Amino acid sequence: MKLYLDQMFRLDLAKLLSARGHEVLCAAEAGQNTADDTEILRLAISEGRILVTLDEHFGDWAILPLDNHPGVVRVKAHPATTNNIARLLLPFLESHRQEEFVDHLVILSPRAERWIRTSGN
Repeated sequence: MKLYLDQMFRLDLAKLLSARGHEVLCAAEAGQNTADDTEILRLAISEGRILVTLDEHFGDWAILPLDNHPGVVRVKAHPATTNNIARLLLPFLESHRQEEFVDHLVILSPRAERWIRTSGN
């Protein structure tokens, strides 16, 4: 899958994902280490990448509307260490295809995955 990792993730997570065959771009590598959420999402969309984030703003339509995008996965892991995130994210990504994420926000936690359609198209 083509993934875009938000600013809060460490490079070791990108390396783990890449080792599993994912095409990963990090916000820091793209010059977005201080970008706001709108800019982060805009780049993910322009690159055709699923955005992976810890940021709760991606579930708040009043703050950041989601429409026509490759997908957003919001990971809820406590504590948000690379190991905890990878333990959730790696098997989840391996059980889905890139196309399934289009126009969906997925909230991924140790207990559940919640898929929310964000576009009427």
